Amino acid sequence: SEQLFFEMADRLAEDGWRELGYEYINIDDCWSAKQRDAAGQLVPDPKRFPSGIKALADYVHARGLKLGIYGDLGIFTCGGYPGTMLEHVKKDAQTFAAWGVDMLKLDGCYSSAEEQAKGYPEMARALNATGRPIVYSCSWPAYQGGLPPKVNYTILAEICNLWRNYDDIQDSWNSVLSIVDWFSTNQDVLQPAAGPGHWNDPDMLIIGNFGLSYEQSRSQMALWTVMAAPLLMSTDLRTISPSAKEILQNRLMIQINQDPLGIQGRRIVKEKSHIEVFLRPLSQAASALVFFSRRTDMPFCYTTSLAKLHFPEDAVYEVQDVYAGKVVGTLKTADNFSVVINPSGVVMWYLRPTALPVQPWRAARQRAPGKAFQPALL
Repeated sequence: SEQLFFEMADRLAEDGWRELGYEYINIDDCWSAKQRDAAGQLVPDPKRFPSGIKALADYVHARGLKLGIYGDLGIFTCGGYPGTMLEHVKKDAQTFAAWGVDMLKLDGCYSSAEEQAKGYPEMARALNATGRPIVYSCSWPAYQGGLPPKVNYTILAEICNLWRNYDDIQDSWNSVLSIVDWFSTNQDVLQPAAGPGHWNDPDMLIIGNFGLSYEQSRSQMALWTVMAAPLLMSTDLRTISPSAKEILQNRLMIQINQDPLGIQGRRIVKEKSHIEVFLRPLSQAASALVFFSRRTDMPFCYTTSLAKLHFPEDAVYEVQDVYAGKVVGTLKTADNFSVVINPSGVVMWYLRPTALPVQPWRAARQRAPGKAFQPALL
């Protein structure tokens, strides 16, 4: 109901979320009435949204926030509410703009591949034609298997600001792992597609709900950050635990996630010991490293060096632990070091160079499996 969104807007504005960049409050499916009105327009459910979407948008905007809404390119939405068929695209874009909507997620239930190929670009044009800046989230690739040749990421990057590539996340650790696995397995295709203004979206953060332990919550936040994922929370901010709030409000984590270069990280090591290492290149020759344990037994002491992780020779880095918030020391590329990683947990480092060789990121282009990977400019 609208009351839920009023209350969540208050929490975002008053509990420190807005200042960290959590600006959008997004309505998902099932917000509309079961029928369009006599003029063919979408209308909100009169019982659950009696004030209307425009009033809700005004309330959200008054608190320095932005409002997102949900649509579906098909006969019905996934929940069985009126969809946006091709003949409705222009009208619905104009309706959303008139209401003061700032973001649209366009789902793909009850539509064919042909309708999607026409409708998703058409909605981009229609949104732009309104003159209102509206962030456009497309579910198109998720309905086409997420991979070429069915999915053309060059076209997607031109028409969408973010897109769902894969299955809906569930409130479970297995669901998080399945998404991480799919993104890592297909990173040669997915990683070059992401960048400022056009992002892969592995779906929402489920931190603060019921399915993840404390360690698993820290892991999801770190992995989503290193994947340059949009950080969209799905939790009740009125009852969130202090520990979940602390994870979601980690300032250094958010700074890394929002790095202006916008390069998506990659899994660079997968050990038999069930330890994985992810690397994300950042601006000013900095890096984020995530040491991730898939073990379920006990903490594991993992030993490696920056040289083994293909960092440039003869460099020196200041190392900051992202969750502890403390500088843990300086490292030369050749130095061996050890991290102790809890089961299903992570150790995440922010590495800032204090001394660099002449070509700092030549080594980041290394070892890209397969010929398809084109390294971004680092």
